[in-house]
Amino acid sequence: MATSSLKTVVENAKPVHTRNLEVASYPAPDGNIVVEGWLRDERHVGIYRGFDAEIKGPGAVHGLCVRFLVGGYPITILDAEADMVTIPNEHCVEIKDSVKKVIGETITSGYSERIRHLLKGTKGCTHLTHLMVVMGPAALHGFWTLHAQNPRPIPKSMDEVGGLEYLINSCHLWAEDGLHMQAIREAVEKAAQEDGK
Repeated sequence: MATSSLKTVVENAKPVHTRNLEVASYPAPDGNIVVEGWLRDERHVGIYRGFDAEIKGPGAVHGLCVRFLVGGYPITILDAEADMVTIPNEHCVEIKDSVKKVIGETITSGYSERIRHLLKGTKGCTHLTHLMVVMGPAALHGFWTLHAQNPRPIPKSMDEVGGLEYLINSCHLWAEDGLHMQAIREAVEKAAQEDGK
C-alpha cells in the first residue's frame, strides 16, 4: 500500500481500537506540581478471547491513571501513585505500586530509558510504563509553565539556564549548535555584559 493512500484508509474506515493519552499539571505547595496522566484504551469491535468460541464485545479495556509530585532542581519525581480504574484482568492491580520505583528519578536526558529499565518485563506494567514515559516531557512543560507565569531575570551564565540538560539535542529545535541555543547564548552573554557595566 502506497504511503499516500494511508490517509484515504483512515478517512474511509472506522477504528477497531483507540488509545487516548491525557496529561495535565496542577500547582502544588512549595512550587511543585502534580502531574496526572491517563491512558484509556477502547475496543470498538467484538473479539474472540483465547481459543474458544467466546466473544468479548466492544468497550473500555484500560483506564489507568498515574500521578507524580514533581519539583526541585534538577526536576525530580518526589512521589508517585497509580489508579487502575478499568483493567482487562483482575490480577493487573497486583503491579499497581510498581510506579513507586520511579520516585527519585530526575526528568533529565535519558529519563525514558531509565523508566523502561526500572519497570521492564515482570517488574511493571507495559501500559503504566508507557504512560510514565509520556508523562516525563509533559511534566517539564507543566513545571516550566507554572514558573513562567512571573517574569524572571535573564541568567548571567549558561549554567543558570534551567532545564538545558534535558533539552539540548532532544530534537531539531534544540540542537546544540542550532538557532534556538544560539539565541539563548546571545541573551545570556548580553545580560552578563550589562551586569558587568
